[in-house]
Amino acid sequence: MKLITVKRETKNEARFTPKMGVLQTKVTYIKMLFLNMPFKTVHKYRETYYGEIKDCEDCLLRA
Repeated sequence: MKLITVKRETKNEARFTPKMGVLQTKVTYIKMLFLNMPFKTVHKYRETYYGEIKDCEDCLLRA
């Protein structure tokens, strides 16, 4: 049994960018799990309207 595993999960979220406004995008989270309990998000990225992959640091989460 492995103690530390890596899991990738994709969710649909509403994001806000200054140029395009509110977007519904697919956001992929890469998380580290310790005994199947998530303890750290390693990276998150999103797919743009045009199919490009971008880091989530350039857009804000819409509340």
